[in-house]
Amino acid sequence: MSTLANETYEARVVAASEPGVTFSGALSSEWIKFRTLRSSWAVLLAAVVALVAIAGLIGYVTGSKWDGQLDPEDRVASAPLQGLFLAQLLIGVLGVLFVSGEYTTGMIRSTLAAVPRRLPVLWAKGVVYGLVTLSTLIPTTFLAYGVAQLFLSHFGHSTSLSAPTAFRAVLATGIYLALVGLLGSALGWIVRSTPGGISLLVGLLLIVPVLLEVVPGQWAKDISHYLPSAAGASFYSSLQADGALSPGAGLLVLVIWVAVATTVAAFLLKRRDG
Repeated sequence: MSTLANETYEARVVAASEPGVTFSGALSSEWIKFRTLRSSWAVLLAAVVALVAIAGLIGYVTGSKWDGQLDPEDRVASAPLQGLFLAQLLIGVLGVLFVSGEYTTGMIRSTLAAVPRRLPVLWAKGVVYGLVTLSTLIPTTFLAYGVAQLFLSHFGHSTSLSAPTAFRAVLATGIYLALVGLLGSALGWIVRSTPGGISLLVGLLLIVPVLLEVVPGQWAKDISHYLPSAAGASFYSSLQADGALSPGAGLLVLVIWVAVATTVAAFLLKRRDG
């Protein structure tokens, strides 16, 4: 973006939050930032494509091998939605970038100058990103499930949404992804660095769970159930692992992760200079 274009963009964003620095003004400002960046929609589209394409592929492969060797987790309602493992990284990273990108470009100075109380910016970013991800990903998970069932029905093995755990698994997948996005956004505020925020997110979602699996002792396994990815899995999965949390408890733990990270972000935003 050229200097002139960047100055014009910043002027539009600052103007959106005036006069009186109302919360609605902060919301308008954050919506302008999100919708005017093509990279935001590109990453969001990539997550949508990943969910639908992988669901279709799993539906076809599972249906063609239904009468052969299949693990129990390959037959349950949540099985076609495994595209979430890629989608969670895309959505989480976009959450980090939505915040850390302002620190990288220096635009955070204009944002905080327009909203000197600071915290409305954090809440506004969370509301905008949360609504965008929820309104996009929940319909996408239902679409992905439907695509998978089209392939499964070709082999005579489709599962309707009225089947036990099916509706909850599909809805929960979209909610889980939106919460991961908000967790990424909070980490962006905490670290104020794109590489640092992404590294922390990947560590929480992928690396720490693997490390706890190889640590001797039951205590590590017990702790792992309360990590964001494991808590989320107990919420959206149709097949509950041994010792896993209940779906309701998994959702609660995931919400607590997001709430604690956001609280830390709010504290640091108020304490830091910029």
